[in-house]
Amino acid sequence: MSLWRFGRVLPDAPAVLEGPDWRQADPRWIQRALGHALARPTGGWAVLDASRAIDGRARRHRAFGRDWVAFRASDGSVICGPDACPHLGAALAGACVREDHVVCPWHGLALGARPRGAWRPVPTHDDGVLVWARFEALDPHTGPTPTDAPILSARPTGPQLDAVVRLEAACEARDMIENRLDPWHGAHYHPHSFATLKVLARTDEDITVRVAYRVAGPLAVEVDARFHSPEPRCITMTIVDGEGTGSVVETHATPLDEGRSAVIEATLATSERPGFAWSVRWFARWMRPFAEARARRLWIEDCAYAERRCSLRLLAHRDDVPEAAP
Repeated sequence: MSLWRFGRVLPDAPAVLEGPDWRQADPRWIQRALGHALARPTGGWAVLDASRAIDGRARRHRAFGRDWVAFRASDGSVICGPDACPHLGAALAGACVREDHVVCPWHGLALGARPRGAWRPVPTHDDGVLVWARFEALDPHTGPTPTDAPILSARPTGPQLDAVVRLEAACEARDMIENRLDPWHGAHYHPHSFATLKVLARTDEDITVRVAYRVAGPLAVEVDARFHSPEPRCITMTIVDGEGTGSVVETHATPLDEGRSAVIEATLATSERPGFAWSVRWFARWMRPFAEARARRLWIEDCAYAERRCSLRLLAHRDDVPEAAP
């Protein structure tokens, strides 16, 4: 099926890699790029959920092998602490929130932003799109010191449409990041969304590709996108040329338990076209579900990809470990 490209026409640019995609997708380069990502610090921060998903109700969130409860206070801030009452250990998720405190359903102990016994709230950060919590004592990638805010790539500064999806998979966070460092699989594994791809630039830390993104059937828009990792559990795709220049897709991976992670992907779309700001202002509530449905479809497939890569990696590790002497 031939493509019908629309939107801004990009100037010709030579590919820096030749040959079939299975040869370009060099496992050695992917592992080097992943190694650079894993060497960066997180500052202790991990994504909990979309900002819109956290309200005045006490909801349970899993991270780093522990249960946490998070809710929004009357001033808009997010309070996150252990999902266990320090009195006798009652679960707090689903409990009543009153006057910026979650009230234990067993004996009525009210817990809020201040520590009380074993109740130790962790720092949180709401950037308007995602809510983060700082788990520096549990995060092996924290770095020399915790940071005051999450480490992010540049985001759009003008009018933008944001959409967030969250899925879970039986793999490690690194497997989700590795997935994003392999853009070559897009046109093969996701033919419903991607049509063509060629590599324009590549270093040991990032890659820039020209990709034709399907809008509907043969109708496609062509953009240049750079994939870069600002910290070990995030890959940012930034459109550097073409329609929507400056738009980003942030893919965040949060460890839940050993061998299980959540992927939280935030799309922040922008455009200089006349009428975009007006469209976002009046139609975001209808545009957002469409964007989230497309992202969810991709990540249902990519979670299976990451789970497969994780199982192969663990199998190879098991085979490399010598058996103990009897």
